[in-house]
Amino acid sequence: MPKRKSAIEIILFVAAAISVISVLLITVFIFKEGFMIIKEYGLWNFILGKKWAPLSGKFGIFPMILGSIYVTLGSIIIGVPIGIATAIFLGELVNEKVSRLIRPFIELLAGIPSVIYGFYGLVVVVPLIRKYLGGSGFSILASSIILGIMILPTIINISEVSIRSVPREYKEGSLALGATHWQTIKGVILPAAKSGIIASIILGMGRAIGETMAVIMVAGNSPKIPNSILDQVRTLTGNIAIEMGYASGKHAQALFATGIVLFVIIMILNTIANVIARRVGEGK
Repeated sequence: MPKRKSAIEIILFVAAAISVISVLLITVFIFKEGFMIIKEYGLWNFILGKKWAPLSGKFGIFPMILGSIYVTLGSIIIGVPIGIATAIFLGELVNEKVSRLIRPFIELLAGIPSVIYGFYGLVVVVPLIRKYLGGSGFSILASSIILGIMILPTIINISEVSIRSVPREYKEGSLALGATHWQTIKGVILPAAKSGIIASIILGMGRAIGETMAVIMVAGNSPKIPNSILDQVRTLTGNIAIEMGYASGKHAQALFATGIVLFVIIMILNTIANVIARRVGEGK
């Protein structure tokens, strides 16, 4: 029995080690390939440069950084209110039977391939924007709508768990003092679940900023600084996916350097989410 236990522990350790080593190898590879162009071109010239023209030796990714920020913020503006409202509905306003009936549909949203979301945006969202708001339809708005839908499962699931984790005594005490159910939700339950809800939003941002295929299909992919939500835009992930197939030399290095910037942004978001989750676990 001790030998069997030892073997299981070794297998589990190897599995965990593979995960850690994989992340380290990917990190080393990306930084190795992209660091030289950053060193040669200059970090601030690379990040704040406004012109992306690899054939002319211009490697400014500021338009793509702005594009990623705009699209992500748009998706948060659309997805967060819907996601939190749905979490409140499932966690507080319906019985468990109805909640179990609705939850599989939310989980299905997480399982739909991103290319399907992109195709839906291409044939439905883009033409609607073109018809009623003008422009080509390929825009920040179209990307934000699609990403807002895509981040719903993350926000709903984590927010619902946070809401359900609020001690029952909080709710009972509020109701006993004469507060209505909605006043209890607004004044007691949501503040108590705030840290978990914020973590869900940050993880949703990480999901949105890392999305590629769906955004490529509806964003228009113009490497220029947008002036309105109806302008075409290119994101960091889209820039890598579109050009990596034919890039070489410094062009390829610049795309790897773009990956470094994206990697750092997502690591920062994940770190913030982990800190918040740890505080929730410690009851702070």
